[in-house]
Amino acid sequence: MERSIIYSRKNESTEYIYYREATRSYPTHTHASHHTIGLISSGAVCIVCGGEKKIYREGQIFYIPPDAPHAIEAVEGTTYSMIAVCVSADEMPELENVGARDIKRLKGLILEAPENAFLIKDMARTINVSPYHMIRQFKAVCGLTPHQFQIQCRVRKAQRLLEEGKSVTEAAYAAGFCDQSHFDRCFQRIVRLTPGEYKSFSH
Repeated sequence: MERSIIYSRKNESTEYIYYREATRSYPTHTHASHHTIGLISSGAVCIVCGGEKKIYREGQIFYIPPDAPHAIEAVEGTTYSMIAVCVSADEMPELENVGARDIKRLKGLILEAPENAFLIKDMARTINVSPYHMIRQFKAVCGLTPHQFQIQCRVRKAQRLLEEGKSVTEAAYAAGFCDQSHFDRCFQRIVRLTPGEYKSFSH
């Protein structure tokens, strides 16, 4: 397989992703507590963010704030090359809305240990709202439903474990996936590489 994407983590707060003549598209996802800045070096990509589509071409820069749901699409089947930098937002402003603060607390619990089981009814009871209302609030604040967010966080944890030298099986179970095939599907849907490919490409 041609090496069209390279992940490089410099430290706990900064990650670089290099795309070379890539054609991959990424479904809607978020970068929890990270600012994302991208520079297109050749070709073009379409960024879908906030319900709007915008095409960025060679020499243009895009920015995606933390927790903003977005998708990345190849344009007309052509290739693109770019570098994306994800930088941790260490000092995010406190949200004034009490409900949003509660959701942010739940978000922090998932971020801290995504491998744990978080039942919707228990999360809703924690902040004294109905499960339906909690899901709506969570998506409004974080851009994803609690389940989608937890799966994304589990995949991110598995990425870190693979970078540390863990085997694909070890990373899957440590990240909370009990089914290897489910792990493979979730990982490939979000990262657009299989766990094995990511392990060989990352450094």
